[in-house]
Amino acid sequence: MKRRLLTATFILLLGATLAGCSPGADNKEESSAITAQTAVTTPWIATKNTTRINTSDPVQAAVLVSRTLWTAETKSNQPSSVVLTSVDNWQIAAVSTDLIHHPSNGPVLFFTKDGVPDETLTELKRLKPLGADGNDGIQVVIVGPSSEAVETQLNSLNLKLDKIEGDDPAAVAGAIDAYYAKVSGELPQSVIIGSMDSPEYTLPAVNWIAHMPEPLLFVGKSEIPAATADALMERGGSAAIYILGPQSVISADVEEQLKQYGTVTRIAGEDPYENAIAFAKFKDTANGFGWGITTPGHNLSLLTTDSTMLAIAAAPFSHLGKHAPLVFLKQDGLPDSLMNYTMELQPKFKDSPAEGPYNHAWLIGDTATVSAAAQSEIDDMLEISSASGDNPHSGH
Repeated sequence: MKRRLLTATFILLLGATLAGCSPGADNKEESSAITAQTAVTTPWIATKNTTRINTSDPVQAAVLVSRTLWTAETKSNQPSSVVLTSVDNWQIAAVSTDLIHHPSNGPVLFFTKDGVPDETLTELKRLKPLGADGNDGIQVVIVGPSSEAVETQLNSLNLKLDKIEGDDPAAVAGAIDAYYAKVSGELPQSVIIGSMDSPEYTLPAVNWIAHMPEPLLFVGKSEIPAATADALMERGGSAAIYILGPQSVISADVEEQLKQYGTVTRIAGEDPYENAIAFAKFKDTANGFGWGITTPGHNLSLLTTDSTMLAIAAAPFSHLGKHAPLVFLKQDGLPDSLMNYTMELQPKFKDSPAEGPYNHAWLIGDTATVSAAAQSEIDDMLEISSASGDNPHSGH
């Protein structure tokens, strides 16, 4: 059956490709139809060093990420529980990625104001969550405000549900922090502080909190919400606090106020591109917090700064497989800061490229969001090369 499905997909893709080469295919309407067909029939587009999740719709992207990481063919690759949250609130969706980590070991999927989309329901049926051993067998955790329609749809699947309710992002972040501590049996002492107003500076945190147990808590530019202060006080003055973002988004005054709850370290860049790279490079050797990725042989998750919900859908790419921090590229290519960073990460071989190590990148978004040229450029920058500077393909 799998071979037949793959063959059908290949035929559809080949048909679209051949149509693009036929007389009259330069007609714009015809070309758009071909592109739409390709997007539907090609959920993934791979090059030798990259894999694209080929949709810019967050609901679909979350499902494709889930299908990529949880094949659900055996119990070992089924999730324990799934996080379900609204696609309409980036702050609540962002903090919910803390529940991707064990004991949940599952993706974030989205519902809308109208209910649970068909593709999300289909994915839940495919996944058949096992139920989290550390969380009373819960199979789905609904985070944030939901409707009666959402719960009715989920109840029809006979899944065991739990809810973390609320519509205030800082309060929901604090509730998730407490919830995770309860189900895991441990309150992480390290905490990321992010801006609730500037997703382009805060979003790199979601990949880390999906990868490790530390939570994301919110502040405004000039104030600390009461819910955030309460969560920090639970650490008894010993929190290791990491502010993500420059003073233009989280002020020096807030940084000073945070010192009453523990040690404070700011990780920042002058723009969102440099900020994400600074977080990907950062490592606190005292406690192990941070990616510390400064050498070849790693994975990156790449999307544009305005792809807020796509970033949250892609957070599980830091939890399983080739664990990946989030960095940003532009629609048509790499900003200088990312070009320089990938040059640092580019693998060099002495005798043969078979030596490795190798880099890889996940790209999220269709070609209207991240161009084919941008995918090609990042593929080139991640390619292993000769330490001598010679042609990497000569002699083999």
